[in-house]
Amino acid sequence: MPPTLTRPHTSRPTAETGQASVGEKKRAPGIASIRERLVVTILLLTFFGIGMSGSVAYVLQWGRIQSQAYAQLSRDASDFKELANANIDQGTGKPFTSVSDLLRGALQSKTLSESGGILGIVDGKVYWKGNSSLTVRPENNPAFVALAIQKSKLSYVTTDRYSSGSTDYAYLVVPVFWSFSGESGALVRVIDLNIERRALNDTFVTYALVGLGAIAITAMITWLVMARLLQPISWLQRTAEEITEHDLKRRIPVRGNDDLAALTTTVNGMLDRLESTVEAQKSLLDDVGHELRTPMTIVRGHLELMDTTDPKDAEVVRALALEELSRMSALVNDLILLAQSERSDFVVLQDVDAGRLTDETFEKVRVLGDRHWIMDSLADVSVMLDPQRITQAWLQLAANAVKYSPDGSDIGIGSKVEGENVRFWVRDHGMGFTEDDKELVLQRFGRSRRAGAKRTDSAGLGLAIVNSIALAHGGRVDIDSVPDLGSTVSLVIPRQPATEPTS
Repeated sequence: MPPTLTRPHTSRPTAETGQASVGEKKRAPGIASIRERLVVTILLLTFFGIGMSGSVAYVLQWGRIQSQAYAQLSRDASDFKELANANIDQGTGKPFTSVSDLLRGALQSKTLSESGGILGIVDGKVYWKGNSSLTVRPENNPAFVALAIQKSKLSYVTTDRYSSGSTDYAYLVVPVFWSFSGESGALVRVIDLNIERRALNDTFVTYALVGLGAIAITAMITWLVMARLLQPISWLQRTAEEITEHDLKRRIPVRGNDDLAALTTTVNGMLDRLESTVEAQKSLLDDVGHELRTPMTIVRGHLELMDTTDPKDAEVVRALALEELSRMSALVNDLILLAQSERSDFVVLQDVDAGRLTDETFEKVRVLGDRHWIMDSLADVSVMLDPQRITQAWLQLAANAVKYSPDGSDIGIGSKVEGENVRFWVRDHGMGFTEDDKELVLQRFGRSRRAGAKRTDSAGLGLAIVNSIALAHGGRVDIDSVPDLGSTVSLVIPRQPATEPTS
């Protein structure tokens, strides 16, 4: 009668315990440059990526190896069951006669891997061992043998894990009983997980070496690439060090079309504006010094020559000094106004009726001089503008028209819509401007060369202020003039302002 195998039952393997040691991350030392910080950041990210990928791959591979080990043990239990049920020794072709004979046949028919080991237990003792060529010798571990003998007495198959010291086995114990003789035994099959892990460790040591090599190559390439990418910053630093208040001509070379090239272009634009501002300040100082020097010299000269004992002479000098001081006061006020025109709050925009503004301005200009004042036209439209600043500029144009036109001549003012703009103008029959004068008079301290004797009546800031007001509204000043016949000077203002007015 064939031996009877007990009911197979596989217990749940015990989960392996343990905690992977994590090395303490050292804090990076102080970094001196953007280049070094970027390289260190990229290397840390690369190291993290490679390390995380390797760790996840290691854990997954180790789990797969354990699953394969327990799957192999399960197949071994099935093979042993089939051999016992067939009850035929494959070597002799005869039936098995005892538990010992069955275990011998099972050991002889089993081909094991390097990490495999096998035992045959009969009546509580190790009766059969694997051949001498096997590396794994479970019979040499008394604690495990005792555990296997204990499991052989159970009524079900045991699949579990044994870890003690340097030993780490996935093992299988299949008990068997011989009905005729009452003989009992068990097939014990082990897989040394340390050997399986060793092969895995060798693979990931190679992975770690390759990863370190990749990090080193990445560091070298990143260092070189960053040196090229960040070159504009070095140029920026050197250029900034070389720029002084006496030399603002230096510019940073622009290469490529990336973000750093855009930054370089922006910085160069800033340097252009800075140079323009400094040059404007120098020009302003020169112009102010020149304009103030004349009245100061006049006042000083008359005071030095004044006869203090002559009341008439003192009165004449007093009147002259007051006149020159008034000129200087007007000059200072105009300069302050020009300086304010550079500020963002120079104009306060509001919705204004252009026709009403034209009417109100017409009433104001009629008292400026003995002229035949004419209302040319009215713009029936609403415009976003600063009414005080526009009125100020309009009155300045009217005052200039009075100053440079004959008594009793016609002066017209008006407004009209031109597409997206509104034009406010003053026309006269004065001496007019040449083509060269048109551009000159809009500059600070610019005067028409045709002003002649009236040149000393003004500092040449009137049309410069008008131009600043127009620019602050995002508009312009147009001059249409014929020498000796007259001029029409216009403020052209957008009906709807730009996002930011041009200053």
